[in-house]
Parts: sequence; structure tokens; C-alpha cells
Amino acid sequence: MDINKVLNGMQEEGLDSMFVVKPGNITYLTGYYPSSYSIFILIDEPILLVPKLDLKEAEDVSQIPVEEFKSFPEVMKILSGKIGVDPSLPMETYLKLSEKFEVNSTDLIATQRMIKTEAEIKNIQKAIEIAERSLKNLKICGTENEMAAQLEYNMRCSGSIKPAFESIIASGKRSSFPHASVSSKKVTHPVLIDWGAVYNHYASDTTRTLVQTENEEEVLEIILEAQKHAIKQIKPGIKASYIDKVARDIITEYGYGDSFLHSTGHGVGLEVHEIPSLSFREDKKLETGMVITVEPGIYLENDFGVRVEDMILIKKRGKVLNKMDSKLSF
Repeated sequence: MDINKVLNGMQEEGLDSMFVVKPGNITYLTGYYPSSYSIFILIDEPILLVPKLDLKEAEDVSQIPVEEFKSFPEVMKILSGKIGVDPSLPMETYLKLSEKFEVNSTDLIATQRMIKTEAEIKNIQKAIEIAERSLKNLKICGTENEMAAQLEYNMRCSGSIKPAFESIIASGKRSSFPHASVSSKKVTHPVLIDWGAVYNHYASDTTRTLVQTENEEEVLEIILEAQKHAIKQIKPGIKASYIDKVARDIITEYGYGDSFLHSTGHGVGLEVHEIPSLSFREDKKLETGMVITVEPGIYLENDFGVRVEDMILIKKRGKVLNKMDSKLSF
């Protein structure tokens, strides 16, 4: 990451310094992933403040000078003028800063993170490879919880430092819950699997649904048609909301519009959910270098659900990064 881009952005927004505590933003700007509360102060001579127990590790990894974090009053002495903060900053911290400074919420770092470098893209591709290899070695049996545990074990053995998020194994009627937590229920059809690996702190996010009945197969075909047409429309300059519309219109044509319960996709990088969101509310235009998901779904209450999700790199068009077939079988 060229930190000068962020410094230039600060200047354009009239910010004198930035107070950064979000782990993903700290990693993006310094190369160090905090294991505990850390603060990155973005000024002319940036500084990373970490607890004493993390000092040595941070010094070995960080591309920015590191000092020990001792107290919040000491941090306040470093800051000056108009302060920029991430919108997710805890309210308690915001109020403390506001006692002394003019504090402005800004998406400056998140916006910079939308466009991935070649190194970031390689990390994401590796995370996808690990995740897909881990699923191929997964046995479809036992309980949802047992399957999720096996999948996460496979990912760790294959090089993932952790799951990108709590793996979703939702089978039978529970597949109609888009973000169902795993249960002790024995796996039955269909099986919705949403999982991701992490490589060098970069995440993958993929979903496959294993279907069995004719009705389930029909719904899967609709999802794949919607996904295919949405991906075909991806290119720089297109509004993210348009991609959502393309997928949603096809699902609506088949009479399932009310059963598509979430946005069509989102950005992925150091975090599983980054901007832009592929929703009807998102006015941002897609840009070269973004990595996004396209994940249409149909959820039939008290019956079953189907979702297919792939990760897309935006170049001149959308390039699917996943290698695994969209259709899986028992």
C-alpha cells in the first residue's frame, strides 16, 4: 500500500490527522495485524501504537515505526487539528476524541481498499484455492456442526490461518435461512455451504448448494442463470446497483422475487464484507481491480433455500476467480 495516497486523500478532505483502530485498516496501512487493541496515527510521520506484549512482533512486521501504547492521554498529545476516524469507531472513543478535537467520519481508507494490488489479488486467489480444496475433501455426512468442523479443519491443514467467518452448513429446511448458524441436526438435502479461507490475512467467500430433488434442481438453475447474466454485465463504469438489478430481475421473472432476501454481492479483501455492496442502494461504480462476490439466492420459507456465490475480479470484464464447478452432487 502506498500510504501517500491516503495522506493525499486526507489533504483533500481537510484532515490534519487520522485515528485508526479498525484491525483491517491497520493491516492495510502497516502490514501488521493487531492481536489486541492497537492505534495507528496517520500524520506526516505516521506511528503505530501497540501494547507492550505485542511490541516485538509489531516491530518485526510493521512497515511503519512502532511505539508502545501506554495511555489514551498520551495518544491525544500526538493528534492535532481536524481528526478523521472510521465510521465503525466505538462511540466511547469518539466521545473522548470529540472533547478536544473536531472529529469527522470518513470512508477514505475503505475506499482505497476497494482497489486491489496484484499482491492482494494473489493472496485472495490463494485463499480461494485453499477453500475449494478443503471442500473437495469434505464428506457430506454426520451433523451440520460436524461437517463445519471438518471443513474448517481441512482449511487450516491446507494453509488457512483461520476460517474467514463462521462456516455455514445449513441443510433441509434450515437452508431457507440465508445466514443460518450450524446445528446438531443431521445433514439432509439440500445442503447450503458458505465458507471461506484466509491467506496472508486476505479472505475468500464462496457458496455452493448441493441439491437432490427436481424442484431443488429447478431453483438452482434459476440461480445460475441470474448469476451468469449478472457476471456478464460486470465491467468498469457500471453501477453496482445495476448488477443487483440484473440478477434480481431474472429471479423475479420466475416468480421468486420476494424470496431473494439479500443483496447480490459485496467486496472482499482483508475483510469478508467490504465496499462496494451490490445492492439497489449502492451508487458506486465498479472499477478495475475490485474483487466482488456475485451470490444470488432463493429462500422458500419452511421448505429450502439455494445460493451460489463466486468471487469476481474486475478487469475489462468480470473474471471469475473460482475454479470449482457451480453444481455439486452427493
